[in-house]
Amino acid sequence: MKKRIMVVGPTQSGKSTLTNVLNDSNRPLKKTQDVIYGKNAIDTPGSYIENPSMYKYLIATQQGASHVLMLVDQTRILDVYPPGFAKSFTCPVIGVITKVDLAPQDANLCIQQMRKIGVKEPYFRISLKDNMGVDALKQYLLGKQETSS
Repeated sequence: MKKRIMVVGPTQSGKSTLTNVLNDSNRPLKKTQDVIYGKNAIDTPGSYIENPSMYKYLIATQQGASHVLMLVDQTRILDVYPPGFAKSFTCPVIGVITKVDLAPQDANLCIQQMRKIGVKEPYFRISLKDNMGVDALKQYLLGKQETSS
């Protein structure tokens, strides 16, 4: 079974858009109600991180993941992740700060939140509006074979 990249974050943080990019897909964007398995990535509902009783589903879903991307939206820095939550996962957790083209004054708050939830650097700063930073993230995640040859 192929391992996919699991994308986790609060509602409207850019999970489905990023998942579409990673899957080379243009699946219509709408509120994700269930876990959606794509070619390269797993899209998870925002409610799974916003509701502590749902954490067990995220932890179970990551069993099929090569990496977990934890998203923090630079325009809405919500305290949805419990301290140290990244340590709940057995695969590597990568921090992704979305919407970096907006609210630049909050960049340091995003980094502080990543540290609080236990995500280690590097953090990928992306904008899905103009795909800024997305190639670096994709190369890091999907292109490891190319960079090592």
